[in-house]
Amino acid sequence: MRFTRPLKLAVLGLTVVGLAISPLATSASQASVIAPMAVAHSQITGSGSSWSANAVNQWIADVTQNGLQVVFTSTGSAQGRKDFTNVTTDFAVTDIGYQGQDKVTGDADSPCKNVTDFVNGVPSGPSCRPYAYLPIVAGGTSFPYQIRVAGKLVRNLRLSGKTLAKIFTNQITNWNDPAITADNNGRKLPNITIIPVVHSEGSGSTAQFTRYLNKMYPEIWRPYLGQDGDTEYYPRKGQMIAQNGSDGVINFLTSKAANGAIGYDEYSYALAKNFPVVKLQNAAGYYALPTQYNVAVALTQSRICGIDVHPTAGDKYCSLGPGGSTVDAKSPQYLLQNLDKVYTYSDKRTYPLSSYSYMIIPTSASDSRMTTAKRQTLADYLYYSICQGQAEMGPIGYSPLPVNLVQASFSQTAKLKTADPNVDLSNKNVTTCNNPTFVAGKPKENHLAQIAPIPPACDKTGAGPCTDGGNSGTTGGGTTGGGTTGGGTTGGGTTGGGTTGGGTTGGGTTGGGTTGGGTTGGGTTGGGTTGGGTTGGGTTGGGTTGGGTTDGGTTGGGVVDPGTGQIVPGTGGGVTDPGVNPDVMGTVTDVAAYRPTDVVSSLAPVVALELIALLALPPAVYFYFLRRRKASA
Repeated sequence: MRFTRPLKLAVLGLTVVGLAISPLATSASQASVIAPMAVAHSQITGSGSSWSANAVNQWIADVTQNGLQVVFTSTGSAQGRKDFTNVTTDFAVTDIGYQGQDKVTGDADSPCKNVTDFVNGVPSGPSCRPYAYLPIVAGGTSFPYQIRVAGKLVRNLRLSGKTLAKIFTNQITNWNDPAITADNNGRKLPNITIIPVVHSEGSGSTAQFTRYLNKMYPEIWRPYLGQDGDTEYYPRKGQMIAQNGSDGVINFLTSKAANGAIGYDEYSYALAKNFPVVKLQNAAGYYALPTQYNVAVALTQSRICGIDVHPTAGDKYCSLGPGGSTVDAKSPQYLLQNLDKVYTYSDKRTYPLSSYSYMIIPTSASDSRMTTAKRQTLADYLYYSICQGQAEMGPIGYSPLPVNLVQASFSQTAKLKTADPNVDLSNKNVTTCNNPTFVAGKPKENHLAQIAPIPPACDKTGAGPCTDGGNSGTTGGGTTGGGTTGGGTTGGGTTGGGTTGGGTTGGGTTGGGTTGGGTTGGGTTGGGTTGGGTTGGGTTGGGTTGGGTTDGGTTGGGVVDPGTGQIVPGTGGGVTDPGVNPDVMGTVTDVAAYRPTDVVSSLAPVVALELIALLALPPAVYFYFLRRRKASA
């Protein structure tokens, strides 16, 4: 037949296309966060922590493409818990547990509409909504700031916890204060008034910060508060500025009118804005950033109720359950954290203000808001969040959960099925997780903590501040949990101020390390980003361009290692020594938005169209030639 050859060529070409795209189609199917839906799903709504919001919303964006509908409103931890108690949401996200009553405002804070049903921290009446806490992510409460000297943004500020305590109690009010100069090894800042920026809402960030102040610097904090304790509502006094929510805080701090301002929030907010954060002094005398590694190291010292400690009478962090029960899961604080040892951990990689954040889920079979479809959506969303979703946390400013807390979260998720046997939890367990903290066969170890970079000598008290690129130096050579792990350098040593070997291996960032001073495979190349912002999900219009940042950022070259948060000199222009200007305290702690490009997601529409073409075109081509043949007969 005259058209046999063209027909065969057309079919062969489409077959080749099909073979070419089949790996992408396979990857897309593997990226699915839920199995084929054996049961119905329904939209769920939640509210709460702005500290955790960037993580929660990242997961929501991921699961939406798989058909799950999750809505989250960032209202602050305190309001999130209230919404849950009032049964206006299906879940809450919070950085601390129910407190009973806030010490500053006197607001009731319990899972019971009738506060008399919340006795000694135990919900025990008909107005209480049965619930469970489960950890969802870790991170560091950071201190973003804006200090401009001669029009340039200072980027390597170091502060001790005591200095921070005095700043946020109005005892230090100017950046030229001798205590700040001492923290920076004699490098004096000019006469600029300090503007402390605090949260106006009931905030988990405030709770974590004031807990740290109350524990570590009671002689400074308690006279300011007027009593012993911590609070979610920061008592604003003097020149302090209050802003609502994490977005409100970071937006003020990065505004043109905020020179001299300093605030507090989860590290991801500063990272996404390409704004510097304080290097905070730890108990080892080193100044550390809240990277995923330093947070992982610090949280090896957290004490989790029901895992590291057990219910005991009089222990406010792990109290007895109803009727004096000593059963771990019966404690009202089951899986909540005691961070006292985190603050004082002597590992030089520790970021002291590290903590976990939690979801609160309903566990009653008769919960008035919950249906099988809602519980299934919640279960599938949680599975993605504590498993595959953890791999995304480091690059956006959080730190993944260790395996023991992932296992604990699975045990809490199982309560959804206990409440409703129709909920499908098959194939949802720790063996199917893709989490960079896991060490095969060693559930008590944290891989990120093992490979956490050792800080450079210039980050030590009495040295520095670092002005030569401040790369993290060796990896895996410090102590974790009291024992030495690792020992040598692993692709993370510095050469001429830049990283060689591509960054960390075996759980660190892949394709995002630096090569020859410029980030490859997702970061910047040649010292600056293309098109004015970082590629693959970073910021636009405010990232580095041609070797330097815009909007008052550094004027020298260099890119940021997303794993360590440290700046690495670039090769495409700009200065090679960002610390040569004596008027500015270096450019070391530059942090930049870094989100890996989701290739599968971006190619999904193309894959779908090509699959349709693969199925539809062969018959179309066949009938086209068949008609031509009949017409010519």
